[in-house]
Amino acid sequence: MADLQGTHTIEMLGDVVTKHYREDRPHAAEREWRALTLLARYAPGLAPRPISFHGCVIMSRIEGRPLRGLPEPAAHTRQMAAAVAELHAAVPPEVLAGVPLRNWHAQALAEQVREWCEHWPGKDPVADRAVREGCRWLARWRPDDGGVRPVFGGGDGNLANFLWDGERVRIVDFEDSGRSDRAFELAELSQHVSMWVDGEIDVLRHFDLPAAERTRLRECRRLHALTWLFLLSGEGPRNPPGTFRRQAERVLAELDG
Repeated sequence: MADLQGTHTIEMLGDVVTKHYREDRPHAAEREWRALTLLARYAPGLAPRPISFHGCVIMSRIEGRPLRGLPEPAAHTRQMAAAVAELHAAVPPEVLAGVPLRNWHAQALAEQVREWCEHWPGKDPVADRAVREGCRWLARWRPDDGGVRPVFGGGDGNLANFLWDGERVRIVDFEDSGRSDRAFELAELSQHVSMWVDGEIDVLRHFDLPAAERTRLRECRRLHALTWLFLLSGEGPRNPPGTFRRQAERVLAELDG
């Protein structure tokens, strides 16, 4: 899984952006290029336009300000939800079937979280309780248990990847993208630290899911909440003091929900 210290560097020259990936991010460039190519065909304007691929990805620059940097990002949740829905529905089913699974899909992420649980060194009583209860829940959950609606997934719920151009929200950063399912993607979006650390942003209220997907969404939210507990346990001062403890409390709330 990508760490929290950045996975790439960006060069901008006029309206052209070149994205270079770290050597420890295998296939990230291929995933990004595939996503941009598919979206240019099936959802033009939603993402940067692909220009060329030479190990690095060269793409167009799109206008817009990251939602995370706006004074009131929650004011744009409807437009953000529209962009996410467009992304999910963009690739036709017969094409999507041939797209590789996204990086860190549900099964892979569940296996990683189980390993982290087994090697948890202990941090504080609240976090330790969250890990124990999370381990018990994870032992019962099967990632392939119903409610799976195949979609094209962006693979990264960071609020900074959603750009407001004054009329619509557009999306960047597809290095973990691929075939996924809607509940898993929405759960990742809702649980990303950027979606709550500076004030809760509830984009899920704009999605009307059938019962089976709502059940899967709840379970996937638990998985992603646990993931962030482990990611934040070793993070430096990138978030406000107390973020790790708040995440432990969020895990317990998700498990009790």
